[in-house]
Amino acid sequence: MTTDMSWMVKDIVDNVPGARHAVVLSADGLPRGATDALTDKDVKTISAAMSGMQSLSRATAHFVGAAQEQQWNQTVIEFSHGWVFLIGAGQGAYLAAAAEPDVDLQQLSFRMNRLVARLGNNLTSPPRAGLDDPSRTSDAARLPHAGAGGSNFVLKELDQVVAEVAGARHALLLGADGLPRGATSAIGKDLADTMSAAMTGIHAYSRAAADFAGGSPDAEWQQTVIEYQHGWIFLIAAGDDGFLAAAAEHDCDIEKFTTRLCDAVPGILAPESRGERADHV
Repeated sequence: MTTDMSWMVKDIVDNVPGARHAVVLSADGLPRGATDALTDKDVKTISAAMSGMQSLSRATAHFVGAAQEQQWNQTVIEFSHGWVFLIGAGQGAYLAAAAEPDVDLQQLSFRMNRLVARLGNNLTSPPRAGLDDPSRTSDAARLPHAGAGGSNFVLKELDQVVAEVAGARHALLLGADGLPRGATSAIGKDLADTMSAAMTGIHAYSRAAADFAGGSPDAEWQQTVIEYQHGWIFLIAAGDDGFLAAAAEHDCDIEKFTTRLCDAVPGILAPESRGERADHV
């Protein structure tokens, strides 16, 4: 493992109370430095997971909506036992940090971004031959565009939440198997299928980061939030191992949106509701 950048990322855990670990990685998942408390195996595992996470985070920007600027800013994973942050760190390089539940999130984010700004080109990792640079190529542009969803696929409870929360755009319910169970009316079936595959991957990469955040036997993944220049995507638990993917504009009240969605889920998953939709989904 390349360790020449390990001394650089040490700044985060040394100066942010509650910060646990930090890793620098290339876009293709090669570790370029890490803080001391991690084993080589740990570093390789989290580097691979965060490489996949940044790739899918960039590729799903279209779910938020068409915009002139669809730049990915950061991905944040929340667990019952801690946090994981992922940001860009120069062309083809990324910085991931893990912290305890009560860490000052603003201070952690500030230190991460200050480190990236201070080191500049030292954190740049040129793309390997044959690989696209995700900072230049928008995979989101290749995703299917939203279209009118079939009436049998639309979940009126989700439509109502989107209609009542300013800035809310879409919501998609996924089962434990990762298959779409229903969505808001602006999402076509093709887009729902594509986003379900992407969100299932993001969910898997999120769970793979649990040990990095400070894994414990009763650790629980709670949500994954992706911030773009033009909005947000978030993934939250819904029922027994199912989850909700939702998108919102940047000025949306995310806490209100997620709360309303979580309140709507029990009604959607109620036995009588499942029976009514059994022939449609």
